[in-house]
This record gives sequence, C-alpha cells and structure tokens, in this order.
Amino acid sequence: MSDTSEDNNEISFRVKFLGRVEVVRPDGVQILEEAALSLQTPDPYSTEKAAKKSKVHLFLSLSEIDILENKTKFLLYPCPLSTVSFCAVLPSSHKVFGFVARHPAADTYHCYLFQSKKFSHVLVSLIGDAFRASKKEESVKGGRDLIVEALRHKNKVLQRENTELKKKLAGQNDLFV
Repeated sequence: MSDTSEDNNEISFRVKFLGRVEVVRPDGVQILEEAALSLQTPDPYSTEKAAKKSKVHLFLSLSEIDILENKTKFLLYPCPLSTVSFCAVLPSSHKVFGFVARHPAADTYHCYLFQSKKFSHVLVSLIGDAFRASKKEESVKGGRDLIVEALRHKNKVLQRENTELKKKLAGQNDLFV
C-alpha cells in the first residue's frame, strides 16, 4: 500500500462505502442483492454498519484490497486477494458494486458494498484483473515451493541411503579384518 513497496502496482479510488454484511455463500449476484437489501433495512444491534455510507479510499494492489477511511487514512478492512471469491456490479443499480471475501480468521464470508457514480464497472474489472494476476503469481511461487520441497525430500532420502550404505560398508570391513 505504501509508495515504497516492492510492487508499485497499486491503484486508489475514492468511493462511497455502503457497508459490510456477513453472507452465507462465497459468490453470486444474488448475494450482492441480498447484502444491499440488508443494508437498506438497518439493524440497530449491528456494529458492522457503523461506517455506512462514508467516503473511503479503495486501494487495490496485486496482493490485496485495502479499505481506508477518507480523511484519516485509517485502515478499516484489509482484504487479501486470495480471500476474495466474487466481485460484480449490482444489476439493479449500476452505480453499486461489491465483492465477497472470506474472513481471514473465521470461516465466514463478508460482502463489501460500494457506490461510485462513474467507476463501478472499471473497479470490478480491475479487481478481476488483479485477482487473476495474483493467482498467476501464486502459481509461479507455488511451483517454486513445490520444487524446493521435492528437492528437500530427495535430499533426506539420499542422506538416509548414504547412512545405510556407510553402515553396510562398516559391517563388511569388520568381516575382512
């Protein structure tokens, strides 16, 4: 998120944050519709909707989506792209878009909804592009990790084999003495 980060591939948009709602499924336009409807009917006991309809900065990088409060730049929600499962523009209102992400600590999903007069479709497209790019990067890193693990495993097997051969050789040397 900072300008000094290793990957300077980030973009920021100022949008209206409509709220965050816990949802039952990780994807589908129906989930966005239900979340938007839920935000229209306020729940007096919910703390999730306290920041409702405030201006935020949406920072998008190849690793995560950060939602920052507009004036203070306080981080409201960090959402690693690896946890994002769905992103779309609301069909009933083309100014509203959102994404669904898995909570990093709990086995729950949250839908984050935003409003942008001009950039809803652009942001959904950018989030999709960033998600695909991060998956490619993960698969490359994952491929390297698998190679390293395979080499470590092979090294252990060869070390065991070497130890067994040394024992056999020492046993044979005892026979010849």
